[in-house]
Amino acid sequence: QVRLTESGGGLVQAGGSLRLSCAASGRTFSRLAMGWFRQAPGKEREFVALINWSGDNTYYADSVKGRFTLSRDNAKDTTYLEMNGLKPEDTAVYFCSADRGFPVVRASSVDYWGQGTQVTVSS
Repeated sequence: QVRLTESGGGLVQAGGSLRLSCAASGRTFSRLAMGWFRQAPGKEREFVALINWSGDNTYYADSVKGRFTLSRDNAKDTTYLEMNGLKPEDTAVYFCSADRGFPVVRASSVDYWGQGTQVTVSS
């Protein structure tokens, strides 16, 4: 079993930045691919970014490419999503994900989820 704990959400003005963190415990972190999804009110959960076990391969949704950066620190069992140039349409609950496979871009296929953290971007 894997437990994922997110932190770092909040309220920010358009154009601002936030950094989300996801701390993992349970299963060997370095053997898991990690990622972030988000879900806005009334919408389905969507893929945002993924990173492989070693951290040398990342995938990003087109909507966040060039603005978001996903990284991981296997020594700390933690991943970080750096979000810059935030837009009101980035407002959503952001969920950390962990998977034994890579890449897993469909929410229905994700192995493990965090509880979510709210990100609100005001215009």
